[in-house]
Amino acid sequence: MDQGKNIKVGIVRDDRYMLHRPGLVHPERPDRLKAIYKMLDKDFASTVTNIQPELATLEQIELVHTPTYVRKVLRTADRDFTNLAPDTPVCSKSYIAALLAVGGCIKGLQAMLSGRCDVCFALVRPPGHHAQRDRGEGFCIFNNLGVTARFSNERYGFSRILIVDWDIHHGNGIQNLFYGEKDVFYVSTHYRGWYPHTGDWGETGTGEGLGYTVNLPLPKNIQDNDLLYLYSQVLGLVMKNYRPELILVAAGFDGHCDDPMGRTHLTEMAYQGLTELMLDLQEAGGNLPVLLALEGGYHLPSLVSSVRTVINVLSGKRSDHRATFPPTELGTELLEKAYQIHRGYHVWTD
Repeated sequence: MDQGKNIKVGIVRDDRYMLHRPGLVHPERPDRLKAIYKMLDKDFASTVTNIQPELATLEQIELVHTPTYVRKVLRTADRDFTNLAPDTPVCSKSYIAALLAVGGCIKGLQAMLSGRCDVCFALVRPPGHHAQRDRGEGFCIFNNLGVTARFSNERYGFSRILIVDWDIHHGNGIQNLFYGEKDVFYVSTHYRGWYPHTGDWGETGTGEGLGYTVNLPLPKNIQDNDLLYLYSQVLGLVMKNYRPELILVAAGFDGHCDDPMGRTHLTEMAYQGLTELMLDLQEAGGNLPVLLALEGGYHLPSLVSSVRTVINVLSGKRSDHRATFPPTELGTELLEKAYQIHRGYHVWTD
């Protein structure tokens, strides 16, 4: 990546995302974005471009969600408090935030395509990568990046879309939406054995999509360098052989060592390195658009610190040391396993 390149960074933000109130003790609470926005105003007020989201249209939502489910979400406006799933409570205004979350991702995509920004971080809620075609789950109402991927395909003709999901939980909703398709290449790292108990090595796609889903289950002792080496090798091959036209990132920060949902050994250095890698891929692909969308992250200090680290990298600010991607014993072991499973599909492996 060119260290001197002036990158225009777009940030999707809106106080209406705080209208979604799932309950005082729920992990996915408005305070997550309040803390991030406070940090933005302090550290990046003059260095990023704020992008105002718009409500996604029903036509856009129904690109991936069933009309019956969409009507169910809209009917939640009639009740002060209800549940879309046992872990996904909503209030009467949650549907507004959910429509804005999808709309914010779409607006971020359009901002990049118009040249308003080179890369965009959609700081939205509720998250989306668990949302299924016909139901919400895992704190997610609509599948924010799923809709954005389908929209980019149908409106702008993108036919090779890479979705990178570094949240510590498997994005089963995204996977299920595109499991039989080759227009979307899905790569996920996640702690194996945790919610939603999907994303095993052998889940690689079906039909035309066989080989276009890459699941990389992680052990709990994963370290920053292990993760970065694994991603650098896998995505390097994906860029070479799949040649994506658009990169979407499900940017969850619940893998941080201080996060109660993750408790791995990852630190801000992992997210610094992942972001540097995304910019390397952007440049290698001819400055293709890169959109990050906030997913998990429930320990406020580490969430804020990790998001700050990502935006620092995106905006050209650097720490004293750039993350490196040297081989590690665990990273090499995980890479070899993925390669052995996928080599017969000839999709991304050499």
